[in-house]
Amino acid sequence: MTEHTKTDGLPGMDLPVLSDSAALGLGKAPPRNERMSTAKVECNACPVLCQISEGRTGACDRYANQAGVLVRVDPVVLLRRELDSPSPALVPFAREGAQGEAPAEPAAPPVPPAPDWDGDLLLADQVFVTGIGASTTYPDYKPAPFIVASKAQGVDMVTVVTEGIFSYCSVKVKIDTDRFLGAEQANVRYRGEVVGHVTTAEYGSQMLSLGGVHHLTGGSKKEGRMTLELMQSLCNKQAAECTIDGGASLTIQAGRAPIVNGVEEQRMRVGCGSATVGIFAKQLLGLADEVVVVDDHITGVLTEHQAGRCLSMAPSGIQMRGRKSTPGRYFQVANPGSGWGGTDIADPLAIIEGWEEGVARPGLRLLMTSTTGEQAEWYVLDDQLQPVRQGMPAEVQKVVDRIGENCEPSLCTVLFLGGAGGSLRAGVTENPILLTRAIKRALVNVTCGGAPAYVWPGGGITVMADVMRMPDNAFGTVPTPAIIAPIEFSMRLADFAALGGHVDHVMSLEQALRRGAWQDDGAPQARRWVAPGADNVWPLGHVPMLG
Repeated sequence: MTEHTKTDGLPGMDLPVLSDSAALGLGKAPPRNERMSTAKVECNACPVLCQISEGRTGACDRYANQAGVLVRVDPVVLLRRELDSPSPALVPFAREGAQGEAPAEPAAPPVPPAPDWDGDLLLADQVFVTGIGASTTYPDYKPAPFIVASKAQGVDMVTVVTEGIFSYCSVKVKIDTDRFLGAEQANVRYRGEVVGHVTTAEYGSQMLSLGGVHHLTGGSKKEGRMTLELMQSLCNKQAAECTIDGGASLTIQAGRAPIVNGVEEQRMRVGCGSATVGIFAKQLLGLADEVVVVDDHITGVLTEHQAGRCLSMAPSGIQMRGRKSTPGRYFQVANPGSGWGGTDIADPLAIIEGWEEGVARPGLRLLMTSTTGEQAEWYVLDDQLQPVRQGMPAEVQKVVDRIGENCEPSLCTVLFLGGAGGSLRAGVTENPILLTRAIKRALVNVTCGGAPAYVWPGGGITVMADVMRMPDNAFGTVPTPAIIAPIEFSMRLADFAALGGHVDHVMSLEQALRRGAWQDDGAPQARRWVAPGADNVWPLGHVPMLG
């Protein structure tokens, strides 16, 4: 069995130290196999097992060979409450030796602490070690890189911190738009490769499912690479361009408006056509004799709608295209598209078949609007019962503007969805099912980069997190191909012991803060401090059974 370079610097693992300089970095120089150059270091942070030449990084750009020692290029990211602004050079790491010997300090002088840090490293209610930059547990039998002791409300706590290698993962994208993006199950392509598909349309949004193990591993090498590249870009809040077979071209970026066929979206609909009719019926009473809200899904007609009937509005005699569902609600008035209300029409009158003689009358006032109010026209019937476009009265325009006011800004929402498998669980306990059960019993709080994660019901540990609530650049990749994502498990120390956790590897916060990454030039790389997301609950303050 070939020994591999250790990537996490954990004490107590039975791997030989071949060089005193190994204490400076994340790993130890491994026994050389016959086919590997003596100038290279083999990395075992993932199954690729890169053989890295001195001064170079591995395929993931996360680990490097520094003077024959494997080092982590990126810093560990820590959350600190009441941090006014991130300080990338706040405190340098001091590397501990593998067996507890005094670390060999680099020639560069240490960077003094910033004035806003009071020097007390034991303020566990102020500092949280995230999995970003923490390294992985690969191979599976290793304890997690950081198992940090702390206190919350006087209770002894522990947080197991790691980066996970996620082959089984995907990205769910919610796109706020009425425009037609593509048919359900249509392929989504990135740089020509199929990387996912269109799923269901939701209320004012359309959903994409991107990535997943079949695209990462089940197709060609290029398909896997392109899937991985797209997922990393989206999870790291970067823009990516996609196309949908038989549909639109898209530019997607978390927290930004989608760009559909080159046009930036502005508004998410206030509701379907029926809902819009109902919401604003009373405000339009007396201003219009008929109102049609054009919608690809459910077009609303006010006088037929229950809202109009409750307001005692007289029938207008309008005759609509499409399939009547219930009074005032019409399906399939037009085909999907990028026109009015997500249909393919540019002229709203195209969905009106005619007017019933004896009911419709000359002078009838008709408002037609889309579900966002971005398109709206005002018509008056002439003597031949033909709608004639006229200038919109100010009072009516005010209601149309109110429709727009009630539309939220269009955004792209990116959710990371991953299955936490063997490496993650084995990094916590030798009996992984106990961790799974503890999570399902709400004894463990799961976070991703300190952000709240939703754990899906059912078997396994399937987590989902909003990337906008995570620190920037929280995701990496390895060319297996797989996503590298941070994950943390926080629980009471007693519960950690009860589930068979690696209690011998629990470290104090001070010990955790002494570990980290090194720059290519040998100088210590500072920890990266970030403030927790404004909308996020403090991870240790949300552990179940603590109030």
